Amino acid sequence: MTDNGTNRTDRTDRHNRSDRHTGDHARHRTTDPDLRRALRRETAGTLALLADEEDFTAMRQYETFAFDDHARYLDHVEDLLHTLTTHGGHTTVALFDPEDYADYCADTALDPDHPTSRARYTAERAATGPRVTYTGQPLATLVPTLIDTAVRRATWEYATMLLAETGPCADCGQDIGRASFDRASQLLLRLLDAAGPGTHHLVCSVPADDEQLIATLHVTRDTTGPARIDSAEGAEFVTVLAAGIALHSPGGLVLRTTTPGARDRLHGWRLHAGRLHPLTEAEVFDAYCTDARTGEPIAPEPHVDYRPGFPLAPPHDETHPH
Repeated sequence: MTDNGTNRTDRTDRHNRSDRHTGDHARHRTTDPDLRRALRRETAGTLALLADEEDFTAMRQYETFAFDDHARYLDHVEDLLHTLTTHGGHTTVALFDPEDYADYCADTALDPDHPTSRARYTAERAATGPRVTYTGQPLATLVPTLIDTAVRRATWEYATMLLAETGPCADCGQDIGRASFDRASQLLLRLLDAAGPGTHHLVCSVPADDEQLIATLHVTRDTTGPARIDSAEGAEFVTVLAAGIALHSPGGLVLRTTTPGARDRLHGWRLHAGRLHPLTEAEVFDAYCTDARTGEPIAPEPHVDYRPGFPLAPPHDETHPH
């Protein structure tokens, strides 16, 4: 029998209807528990952690807070995180701040001695605050990472506030904070350009009022192409350096470079008048081999060369932002 176009169309329609019918039966066979598990895998969760004993003790004033031992609390936290990951959920961990929580409840007229209030605080604060994605790492790794993330966020926010408060230059009217940020960005790019290829670890330290602002930055640069910088880390680093420039703070910057098959190289600079002035080899050695708290000497690291800071090309704007 000859197969004309009409017959082919009829068979195709019947085949499509059969597929749809089979698919409908397959969906009907999916059980409610299966559907709940599928939905759980698409639901993100957040846990706010009482990382230290002092914060944990502060929460024990609430009768609805079920725990009385910090170590046992942390064990249950780790078990819960592991369970959430096993079920395929995406979970982030934030820090729970009891003082901030009390203020939050007072501002929102919530009862602080209620689990729902703690859950609401966790959801709202963790949405914009520092947090770490849980990927199965032990708490011994997660907690220091989370605390470091929180400290970095607080440092960045404080440095940003300092820049915003500097106001305009009395002589030229230029915004000091913005000009200082631009200068800091230029200095960082010139430093990385001069440092060449390798894995670079930078630390910037700037005194500001009664605080010591410290920012770190990890950068990788191949023999070809630009340096690869994490955008968040880069913004934090530049903001702290900019705060030092804007406030005329006597800050410092150190650079450690690692390249395959070679000894690590350590360089250092002194921040003065909006410029990074190279330290001598002896000054770099003293900076790395002296305990900052006690002033006692520290043994130099093996397989490390202590070198002077290298000169940096000046920024385009030679005038100080003040």
